[in-house]
Amino acid sequence: MTQARHWHTAPDGRVQCDLCPRRCRLRPGQRGFCFVRQNVAGALELTTYGRSSGFAVDPVEKKPLYHFFPGSSVFSFGTAGCNLACKFCQNWHISAARDMDALMALATPDQIADAAARAGCAAVAYTYNDPIIFTEYAVDAAAAARAIGLKNIAVSAGYVTPEGAADLFGAMDAANIDLKSFDPDFYRKVTGGRLEVVLDVLRHLVRETAVWTEVTTLVIPGLNDSTAELDRLTNWIAVELGVDVPLHLTAFHPAARMLDRPRTPLATLRRAREIAVANGLRHVYLGNVPGAGGGITRCPSCGLELLIRDGFTITRRHIGGDGLCEACGERVAGHWGAPAAVDGATFS
Repeated sequence: MTQARHWHTAPDGRVQCDLCPRRCRLRPGQRGFCFVRQNVAGALELTTYGRSSGFAVDPVEKKPLYHFFPGSSVFSFGTAGCNLACKFCQNWHISAARDMDALMALATPDQIADAAARAGCAAVAYTYNDPIIFTEYAVDAAAAARAIGLKNIAVSAGYVTPEGAADLFGAMDAANIDLKSFDPDFYRKVTGGRLEVVLDVLRHLVRETAVWTEVTTLVIPGLNDSTAELDRLTNWIAVELGVDVPLHLTAFHPAARMLDRPRTPLATLRRAREIAVANGLRHVYLGNVPGAGGGITRCPSCGLELLIRDGFTITRRHIGGDGLCEACGERVAGHWGAPAAVDGATFS
């Protein structure tokens, strides 16, 4: 355990967590909604510090990030627990874990950074469950990674207080944020969260920080796939975040407590992309549909296929490290080439 940040003692003597909008108030021994932050003798402790649910070396495209050093490898890890309750969670066995003994991989922040460097990775990715709930661990690991020239990536649902967002994302170089719906009722009933919190975090990241930000929306048949909602969602991104923010529209498959819904038809994703493009978004990708051509990065000016992907592997590249289209010279938003400080990083 390590003592958490972002908490205070409430007037009634309980410990209040200020990291998450739930602001759980805990009596001694009680755990928060996330299950991993606990009142221990009158102080808030992070019970999963230094304990991971697993490690993997992934392509950065798997996060998904398509405009942040594409083709590079990232060292991914997470812990357990979550501060949302998404009925469709794809990693429910990790996010809903209540058995701390299941977290068998022990690693200090320095060990994580060292392992990432030895694996030839360009970055460390905080993922699987949401790094918001292990902010202290993620921030310390990010500092160790930065010290040896590695980048840091947060894969998050963005359900965090302003002070928590400043802490976690202040240590990050890139983020992919799940915008799960544009319907407040969906957020409340299906995820147990509030839409406006996520929208505020996205505005903060894009407008007030240097964190490269991409957005993912899981398109679920009958829940958030209506033309009207997709129009509102993509128009909001274009107006509030900008037309160069990449959007990943991914296909749902039955999982966790949502086994009664069918998989998302490819036609639905293509319709969603048409709506996004009509609203001005310049980089819209389709995920979880291999072979559908949803991973091609095109020049927004001349239409040249700059990066062609087969799954998560880049098979053709027509953009240099300067981010310029080889055909027309248009500068494409993102971070391209190899991170200068990572000489040993591997790229496809």
